[in-house]
Amino acid sequence: MNLSKYLSVSPEVQEALAANKPVVALESTIISHGMPYPQNVETALNVEKIIRENGAVPATIAIIQGKITVGCTPEQIEYLGKKGLAVTKASRRDLPVLLMRGEDGATTVTTTMIGAALAGIRVFATGGIGGVHRGAETTMDISADLEELAQTPVMVICAGAKSILDLGLTLEYLETHGVPVIGYGTEELPAFYTRSSGFKVDYRLDTPKEVADAFKVKLDCGLQGGMLVTNPIPEEYSMDPDYINKNIDEAIAECEKLGIHGKQTTPYLLDKIQKLTGGDSLKANIQLVFNNARLGAKIAKALCE
Repeated sequence: MNLSKYLSVSPEVQEALAANKPVVALESTIISHGMPYPQNVETALNVEKIIRENGAVPATIAIIQGKITVGCTPEQIEYLGKKGLAVTKASRRDLPVLLMRGEDGATTVTTTMIGAALAGIRVFATGGIGGVHRGAETTMDISADLEELAQTPVMVICAGAKSILDLGLTLEYLETHGVPVIGYGTEELPAFYTRSSGFKVDYRLDTPKEVADAFKVKLDCGLQGGMLVTNPIPEEYSMDPDYINKNIDEAIAECEKLGIHGKQTTPYLLDKIQKLTGGDSLKANIQLVFNNARLGAKIAKALCE
């Protein structure tokens, strides 16, 4: 199967993979849909810098002019950041048409995992994953991220699932699909802006080597799917659970009133929460992404060893 028509891997990433050097995949939805310009570009470039400082090669993934681009250049990151919401937020279902038309797309957790797997990258650091939305028992609104974790062999490091979701049902879904949920240094699922959620993870692991070893066993045994590593936001940036949950409830109520659903839901809620918290939630979001990038580089190094 010749993928060169649809896949473009940067020389730096190709060389690192060929030499068994650590590589960490990064998504691009956070650039185009996650925050305003120029903060989005600054954050993306800082995340790459953190990965390099911790001994790994960053590979920001996006769809650029109809190609899954693994290892975006600073110019391509700038292009995505400036184009912002005009870039399609691309999930698995969008790939065939975007690639056929030669269009741009910002990769979600799902499509970043696909791009990483096609290039041979095993570790991906992001902010938070999508999950089962509140009220999904009637709307069936379940993020494609969960299905991707069930079938694509990439480890995803995140700060848990956003508390705009139904965290209990999200964990149930992952359990049914055989996805191990690891707490890095914690037995409790972090809830993105906060370090705790009241829900337990499957296993607590305390070192990058333990996480890498567990993932290697999964790959060696041919067990389908990925692994979810949940890494709590650093203590000093964690938000008060009552305060953030009050703002989340307010944002969800408004979202329902306006009839917003599907892939518009998460960007709308995050933007609304940012406004309600006076920008504090965005600061927390940036710090937890930096924290996950550091851990991602350390786990990728351990996996190469």
